[in-house]
Amino acid sequence: MLSVKNLHAKVGDKEILRGINLEVRPGEVHAIMGPNGSGKSTFASVLAGNEKFTVTEGEVEFMGQNLLELSIEDRARMGMFLGFQYPVEIPGVTMANFMKMAVNEQRKFRGEEPLTAGEFLRMMREKSAVVELDSKLTSRAVNEGFSGGEKKKNEIFQMAMLDPKLAVLDETDSGLDIDALRIVATGVTKLHTSENATIVITHYQRLLDYIVPDYVHVLYKGQIIYSGDKSLALKLEKEGYDWLINQQEE
Repeated sequence: MLSVKNLHAKVGDKEILRGINLEVRPGEVHAIMGPNGSGKSTFASVLAGNEKFTVTEGEVEFMGQNLLELSIEDRARMGMFLGFQYPVEIPGVTMANFMKMAVNEQRKFRGEEPLTAGEFLRMMREKSAVVELDSKLTSRAVNEGFSGGEKKKNEIFQMAMLDPKLAVLDETDSGLDIDALRIVATGVTKLHTSENATIVITHYQRLLDYIVPDYVHVLYKGQIIYSGDKSLALKLEKEGYDWLINQQEE
């Protein structure tokens, strides 16, 4: 599904990614952890097509196509979803209208007819229940006046509506209390199937109690320096990153 080979990227003159290699297959959940400033959010942004970052070397293939040649819009149409660490507000655009446009744009890309008003409303009710999203929020402007927890629930609601092939979740647990974390993470787990894949970027083991990864990768100075199974996250929680970083620098 996703193949990343020797990926290098910079912002301005500063190199941030220094040779990332990663293979993600359908049905897998990958967690990416690492110290602040290691390049985790940059990696997510590069996959999504953020033009702030320049890819200087390497290859990325998604669903059999060269991802780096695709526009942001086509990446989304093909089934890539980025959950933001800090979801943005879109004043004046209601959630319902925003999602109807996004869903029908995807359907158009696949050669399908747009949803009728009734079909769309039924879909909204079904998917909002996945993350216990208050139905009143869907009639309000996107994220405007939402609490931190509501914004993150809204992100996963959007993910449920768009049904992506690959979801890249950048610190979805950031700023969430225990109850909101459970609801959001459980929603992600409910949406996971053998046909899609998830990359979870996080600092904390607590998220991985709900979203159980098949693989855990440690990113440091723009490279994946170590990979393991879910037990690696537990070890990092107890011992930190020093033992890995020291091993890398020896």
